[in-house]
Amino acid sequence: MKLLKGTKLYSIFTSKCPVCHKGDMYVENNPYKVTKLMKMHEFCSHCGKKFKIEPSFFFGAMYVSYAVGVAIAVAAFIISFFFLDLGRNYSFLAIIITLAVLFPIIVRVSRNIWINFFVDYDREKAEK
Repeated sequence: MKLLKGTKLYSIFTSKCPVCHKGDMYVENNPYKVTKLMKMHEFCSHCGKKFKIEPSFFFGAMYVSYAVGVAIAVAAFIISFFFLDLGRNYSFLAIIITLAVLFPIIVRVSRNIWINFFVDYDREKAEK
């Protein structure tokens, strides 16, 4: 992942601060600990960036989550229906199971994408 350092993709996939790419955004790194799924640090431990930029900031991540969920559902359908030759009912079941299993990851990635729309990497803050 060092190859991507300094890009938005690095912050999105590693859940690191979008400004410095060093501090963790979430209190618990494991998204499958569902009780702590949404708990974020208020500030970056390295550069001090406030993650919740304004009240209800992450409500916009719902729209990103919808798009990511649809993309994953379409991929699950294509794989199950065309490649695995499952019927419509089993393909539908495959979509439901896939989305249920990936839900915590979708939530986190959507929040990461949303904050990266508004915050850019700053090399100077990363080197401090």
